[in-house]
Amino acid sequence: MVAIPVLVRRLEIRMSTQKPGTGRLRAYLQFIAAVCYFFLARSLARHGAQGLTTQEWAPLLEQAMLVFLMLMGYAAFGSWMDHQSSPVSAQGLPRRSGFLGEIGLGLSVGWSIAVICVLPLVLGGGIAIVLTLQPSAWGWLLADAAFFALSALGEEIAFRGYGFQRFEHAVGPLGATLGFAAFYAIVQALIPGSSHASVAVSVALSLVLSTAYLRTRALWLSWGINFGWKASRALIFGLAVSGMNSHSPVVQGDPMGSFWLTGGGYGLDGTWLTFFVWLAALPVVYRLTRDLDFRYNAPVIVPGGIPVDLDAAAREQHEAATREAEPATPTLVQILPVAAPPPRVVVTPPESPENSN
Repeated sequence: MVAIPVLVRRLEIRMSTQKPGTGRLRAYLQFIAAVCYFFLARSLARHGAQGLTTQEWAPLLEQAMLVFLMLMGYAAFGSWMDHQSSPVSAQGLPRRSGFLGEIGLGLSVGWSIAVICVLPLVLGGGIAIVLTLQPSAWGWLLADAAFFALSALGEEIAFRGYGFQRFEHAVGPLGATLGFAAFYAIVQALIPGSSHASVAVSVALSLVLSTAYLRTRALWLSWGINFGWKASRALIFGLAVSGMNSHSPVVQGDPMGSFWLTGGGYGLDGTWLTFFVWLAALPVVYRLTRDLDFRYNAPVIVPGGIPVDLDAAAREQHEAATREAEPATPTLVQILPVAAPPPRVVVTPPESPENSN
């Protein structure tokens, strides 16, 4: 038992003397582990949902299970491999002041982009909308809203959470943004009906969402943008989202315009118009997050030199300024010496014998 602390100490010394590139290699290996765990969690969630509930509730349960598995799994990664004290918050979900406002800002951005993409579609050919106002349909509408909220949260945890952070540590913010944009595009390309335009839209969307995370160091804004973009098209306009057109039980929309505006059965995710809209949204999001970037990305000032207690100095200065003036004490000025100087003694040198003769 005595040898265990000695081995631990030797390991700490060895890690402290490693080259700087070793930390990047370790972060890169953690990124690979996070990606592998994402595919494992998604497979477990899909099979678990199909075995636990009916087909109608399986998509919602699958997204809930996926979010839970990723949160807990990546929290274990952060706690075990990075010694994080709050691993869930470190994934990008901190309970900080103003996080609800960040979600609201993201919802506004996502809703605005959806409207901008739908407006040319309406003007170009119109949308045939069928409304279902049965009471049961409104309950399913809430379930679909929860589905999109969990789906967007799962994407943000997977593509902007722990894995993104470790990859950023290895290759930097720009490399992580471009790398995960390619990763997200590959995952979206596996969806049936995808095209070159849908892959390009996935890249542009990922660039915007990664920028939102890097500017705020949290997933609240990117989650709001992702949720607002998808839920607005499906639940309000009744349009298809990545090839799925059965989300809204209340509103069913059938676009009547040309394919380059509507994206056909795949939806607006497969149009070049949407790609350019998301590219134009990139500087807008960058501008909107100026204050948040200053708040959460400002360099930390490390104190150095002689420690100074500013509060004590200010308090002492205030007391000195408000203290009552003490009465002046008369000062004695000495002009003459206190005692008489000693008598001056003149010493005459003795005469030489020659002078005496």
